[in-house]
Amino acid sequence: MFAIFGIGGIDGNILQKFGASLPLPYDIQQPWRLVMAVFLHGSLMHIVFNMWVLMDIGPQLEEMYGSARFFFIYVVTGIAGYVLSSLRGHFSVGGSGALLGLVGVLLAITTGRRSAGMQMLRSQVIRWIIYIAVWGLIFPGIDNFAHFGGFITGFGLGKVMVDRAPSSPEERNRANALGWATALVVIASIAMMMKGLLHTSGS
Repeated sequence: MFAIFGIGGIDGNILQKFGASLPLPYDIQQPWRLVMAVFLHGSLMHIVFNMWVLMDIGPQLEEMYGSARFFFIYVVTGIAGYVLSSLRGHFSVGGSGALLGLVGVLLAITTGRRSAGMQMLRSQVIRWIIYIAVWGLIFPGIDNFAHFGGFITGFGLGKVMVDRAPSSPEERNRANALGWATALVVIASIAMMMKGLLHTSGS
């Protein structure tokens, strides 16, 4: 069964060149890796599973927060996951830390709410937490530290961010600024990754 998850696997050396998260101090020297690793995946099945989770819970969060703040939450929780992963000395790629960040946000905003909709959403979130925890214990190579770092960060953001779409021009401007700042961080990370690739190929 484990072999299924190797379908479409990508060589680790390739992933490292394109921005895999590395143990400290590498991620401090090349912080763009903390961003790029969120968008890289180790195999076809890796990305299929992550897209399954994203398509299940992502639209609900995007509707609540709006696209700009959703993008911010996804990237920031993914980065936080890789900070903890790097501290623990892991080589890692994938969006699962960011996905656990989304799960953490949903858990935070449904905690203590008694409406039927929120209770259903909380039940869905708890199922995903159980599924992912079981997978993390059973399958080798899963970065549980990235999961935990993303989840805790997402839970914190869920407690401090207003869980509704911007309702005034000022709120929309702040949300858009957050989204554009996140986009610039991603673009800068891609540029630094490309610079590293060009430097490697030219040496």
